[in-house]
Amino acid sequence: MKTGDTNHNITVQSSNVGLGEALPQRAREAILKVADKYFGHLSSAAVHFSKDGHSYRCTVDIHMGALKHVIGEASEEDCHKAFDHALERAAKQLRRMKREVRDDKRHRGAETQHWAAMGNF
Repeated sequence: MKTGDTNHNITVQSSNVGLGEALPQRAREAILKVADKYFGHLSSAAVHFSKDGHSYRCTVDIHMGALKHVIGEASEEDCHKAFDHALERAAKQLRRMKREVRDDKRHRGAETQHWAAMGNF
């Protein structure tokens, strides 16, 4: 993975929820996979679980390099499902950021070519 050994930058916490060992490890691996897919420069990430009535609430906070924090939240009957949905929401924001950066880069390249063709560059 491009992100290297960043497990110490990913915290998994809970309030009044027993997570066991499998869920925190699964959360770390899933966040690393998403980070590699979109930008690959994971600065830090935090996952927080809490009990909300009969359901579980999960908040995923991802910070990638110089980009703003991406936060995904979800509430489900199962901790694993809550994490999956929260991570999907955060990944969707990262995907949109990457598309915006890519489109801006393409736009700037076309503008530079336009000015160079006119002899003003």
